[in-house]
Amino acid sequence: MKIADVRANAFAMPLNDPAYPRGPYKFYDREYIIVSYRTDPQVLREVVPEPLEVAADLVHYEFIRMPDSTGFGDYTETGQVIPVRFRAADGTVQEGGYVHAMYLDDNAPIAGGREIWGFPKKLASPRISHESETIVCTLHYGSVLCVSATMGYKHKELDPAPLLASLAGPNFMIKIIPHVDCTPRVCELVRYYLEDVTLKGAWSGPAAIQLFEHAMCDVARLPVREIVSAKHFIADLTLGLGEVVHDYLA
Repeated sequence: MKIADVRANAFAMPLNDPAYPRGPYKFYDREYIIVSYRTDPQVLREVVPEPLEVAADLVHYEFIRMPDSTGFGDYTETGQVIPVRFRAADGTVQEGGYVHAMYLDDNAPIAGGREIWGFPKKLASPRISHESETIVCTLHYGSVLCVSATMGYKHKELDPAPLLASLAGPNFMIKIIPHVDCTPRVCELVRYYLEDVTLKGAWSGPAAIQLFEHAMCDVARLPVREIVSAKHFIADLTLGLGEVVHDYLA
């Protein structure tokens, strides 16, 4: 293969058989269960990187069922998102979410999510099931239960306007790619948006969540102090590509 061919064809690894196709990546009937809870504000300040600022003592614990996504297939994902504030160099302030941790059960979105955006994805076994009047969500890391969450099924229909406004906000994460000597080659704060969102239904209900300590799945690092709310909704959307808003190596 000629050098020019490598340059023309290289967009993901492996070179001759990429783990995922080129975007855009569209999702149909994406089902969210989000339990929002209060946690220790000191721990939040320890895990949220500057120039982001902690906006509230909250964590949004998300379970997401993705039965139909272009390029990435059928999978389930879970993780923690922290409300943050970003101040740009020009003084503009944005309210958004910092993606702190993600666990999922499909190779393509793990590879693509980490390599393109910098999503903090790790392989695990999240699950969403509907058991009579209850939505049951669990996360196992190997054989160990790390998260157990339950929510009442469609107790109250939600006003779509505030939810759509929240989904339109920015999301942030740290993209890290090491050099061959294990020093950081890329270390960037990335921002992305969800695009073309079509909300198909949204509900609230009573919820409970438990987080269990695990050496390699540290969701319990952000402990549950008080449950604030729970949302269950279904939407079609496009996962927008990212942009670098801060280079830590510059």
